Amino acid sequence: MKSLPPLVFAAVGLDHRHSYDQVQSLLDVGGTCVGWWTEGTPKTLDGFVRRFPQIPRVDDRRRLLEDPRVELVTCAAIPCDRANHAIEAMRAGKDFMSDKPGVTTFEQLDAVRRAQQETKRIWTVNFTERFEVRAVTRALDLVRDGAIGDVVQTVGLGPHRENRALRDPWFYDKSKYGGILVDIASHQIDQFLVFAGVTDADITLARAQNVAHPDDPAYEDFGEIALASGKASAYIRVDWFTPDGLPTWGDGRLFIYGTKGTIELRKYVDPDGRPGKDHLFLIDGKETRHIDCSDAGLPYYANLHRDIVERTETAMPQAHAYKVCELALAAQARAERRDVAA
Repeated sequence: MKSLPPLVFAAVGLDHRHSYDQVQSLLDVGGTCVGWWTEGTPKTLDGFVRRFPQIPRVDDRRRLLEDPRVELVTCAAIPCDRANHAIEAMRAGKDFMSDKPGVTTFEQLDAVRRAQQETKRIWTVNFTERFEVRAVTRALDLVRDGAIGDVVQTVGLGPHRENRALRDPWFYDKSKYGGILVDIASHQIDQFLVFAGVTDADITLARAQNVAHPDDPAYEDFGEIALASGKASAYIRVDWFTPDGLPTWGDGRLFIYGTKGTIELRKYVDPDGRPGKDHLFLIDGKETRHIDCSDAGLPYYANLHRDIVERTETAMPQAHAYKVCELALAAQARAERRDVAA
């Protein structure tokens, strides 16, 4: 495979900590960040500057958009602002990588789709719970090799720690973050489509609640979705109730049930005591075994680099990005609110 020219990129919007991983991962595949811009002083700013003191801040993001060297703009701005940043960047001739959720309304999705189709730029959403988890890479390889037969169901659990002291006010405003199903559950929707090998799904259940935050009425702390597509189905549960006793930000789990076996992923921690993360448990017709996935690859960023150069869709098909956002928005719109916080 031929080598690629270096990737030149910029960062616009640092309101979420995912900006740290986005920038570092692009640097790791040989990219050069020529500058960053963000509005004001979000709580994430000190951590970003501490990690990347060599990258200059610019006072006007137009300087980055008008820089002919910049090929890609990466963004982890307040979720409701990401679509406008994407449209602005694509119309300036740049490809765009958004933290999830890429959009928070159907109107934004339509506008992003229109701009992408008119400009022919890449618009990709970084679903970190797939693209930055080695256990998911290994699980996809196993499923595609037929290790558990045909996928019948996925169960995706996405508990998160609230960490209130680290959050800016937008985090508790649904008009800013889009709702818990749009925000967190987009990860699990993405994984269902990929593992089941389907391009669409029906929503058979959608619920979002404010269970324990009576002083934050615009906040949702629990949500669930059920999906169906052909012979495959999915159940998704997300929340902000990870207890402080867990030594990481959330106990993300993915169960993949097949006609000949099952896979369970403990993505970030093994409560039974095995060190590290990326734990995979495979049960098939012969045995039950634990697989350490620490040596599996994370191909998303390298594939995106190649896509930018060759104008391909190997990191994530453009249609898939739209469909995940569409399903998350549809589930959020359908969700039945049953607030019981008191």
